[in-house]
Amino acid sequence: MFRGVTRFRLGLRSKHEQSRFSRAGKPLHYVRYSSGTSAKSNSPKGFFSFPSFLVGFGFSTALGLSVFFARRSEPVLSDIKSTTPVDGHNIPQYDLSPSNLDEARKELQELLGPEGITDHLGTRIAHSSTEWSKAPRGDDDRPSLVVYPSTTEETAAIAKICHKRRIPMIAFSGGTSLEGTLAAENGEICLDFKRMNKILEVHRDDMDVVVQPGVGYEDLNQALSSLNLFFPPDPGPGAQIGGMIGQGCSGTNAYRYGTMKDWVLGLTVVLADGTVIKTRHRPRKSSAGYDLTRLFVGSEGTLGIVTEASLKISLKPKNIRIAVASFPTLHQATNTTIQISGSGHQLEAMELLDDVTMHAINKAGYTNEAWAEESTIFFKFSGETPQAVQKQIDHVEKLAKANDCGSFKRSKPEEEAAALWQARKTALWSLLAMKRDPGDEFLSADVAVPISRLADIIDQTKKMVEKSGLVGSCLGHVGDGNFHTTVLYSPHEKTMARKIIRDVQKLGVDMHGTVTGEHGIGLENRDALVYELGEDAVDAMRRLKFALDPLGLLNPAKIMRLQPSKD
Repeated sequence: MFRGVTRFRLGLRSKHEQSRFSRAGKPLHYVRYSSGTSAKSNSPKGFFSFPSFLVGFGFSTALGLSVFFARRSEPVLSDIKSTTPVDGHNIPQYDLSPSNLDEARKELQELLGPEGITDHLGTRIAHSSTEWSKAPRGDDDRPSLVVYPSTTEETAAIAKICHKRRIPMIAFSGGTSLEGTLAAENGEICLDFKRMNKILEVHRDDMDVVVQPGVGYEDLNQALSSLNLFFPPDPGPGAQIGGMIGQGCSGTNAYRYGTMKDWVLGLTVVLADGTVIKTRHRPRKSSAGYDLTRLFVGSEGTLGIVTEASLKISLKPKNIRIAVASFPTLHQATNTTIQISGSGHQLEAMELLDDVTMHAINKAGYTNEAWAEESTIFFKFSGETPQAVQKQIDHVEKLAKANDCGSFKRSKPEEEAAALWQARKTALWSLLAMKRDPGDEFLSADVAVPISRLADIIDQTKKMVEKSGLVGSCLGHVGDGNFHTTVLYSPHEKTMARKIIRDVQKLGVDMHGTVTGEHGIGLENRDALVYELGEDAVDAMRRLKFALDPLGLLNPAKIMRLQPSKD
């Protein structure tokens, strides 16, 4: 675990706070009285005047009270901070009493109708815990209610009800997140956006679309295909736009097209109190005030609830071809990708799969190919003409052979290209098929490092996994330095598996990387975030959180803790 990272401030009288007083230009002054010394009086010895005493006492009291109340009206210097430490605010208080929830249920049912709200146990469990999200939680950590808004106005009305009654909320779109983002630890009301699944506008000339949060990116691409357009971010099957925005996701296309934040033009957002804001309109550029759009992308629903998104779209790539190269070592494979990136050729994607992953693909039988069980790179090419693509492939093959690649396979027609790429898309499923027991689960790390350090960190990670005796693999978006370590474990091996993931994250940060390239923080990675960015940066995030959500109602305790850890 990330011990020694979190610093607890135990009040304003600590040495740390005293030093901050002094540095702020107002040093602390202490008056020391010796027991053997008293102030000398100018009065005659033995003289005492009762009226003078009353006058003096009254004056002193009035002066003292005026100073006291004057100081009370001014903020204490130590309270004027740009950040909010985990122990520097009031812990959010929620009202989950049966009577309050019953009244909220009545209001919500009146708003949404009987089909727009449920407290069915199975539905509540499915909205808090999925196969992909194994963050630690208790049996009671599930939403109190699940509601299904159909419009921004209904979403705002739900937020107003929850705000009035101090009931926390979680937004739900797709439910494919990995790091405990959906865990309902506080009896939240879950807003499921499955009814808000419409593509509202397609602007072909402007190359953008306006969609609701429940639209799946695969469905969006299917709708755009007839227009020869597509939306590049591709995190994984089942992901929906609302969740993709919340996580700041990417996927195999990130090497060429970037991440989700690069494709969001503007958002309609419902704030915690039901206020509705629009972060930006649809121009390709704007310098109008703060970039609120980027503030909400990647915020995991902790700052606001997205109900509409304007997204950029792109022309579909032409003449797709795939090539697959296997290498004796990880370093030879990654050296090839570094050289390709420096050559000026812009590939669609470069994906690295280690020997364990290739073994799993062969064993699972999801493809018809028999693959070399070595470090393997899947390349995706595109271009205006087949000849231009062929030149790219020739150049990549030359670089691969210079790094002693064992085999280099090219696709020919697009059907064959799709078949070859299928091996990459089924890699995770293939690994999960290697479970030793049906009760086995998995944990995954999502570290990203500078590309030049990728081979080093994967090599050290594989040694950790091998030493543990667990089954684990590494695969990644080698073009941008992001890789995933997946470890299978039985219930009694969970502590060991969790330690591997934490050690890999530490190693990534120590190599000037990040603990998460695309999966987000959720519950699982909160302490790792402090290790990566430091307390002050996370305290600044907490300040932003409470600026927009003073009651702490939106997806509480995700990304950063809202109260000191009990561990």
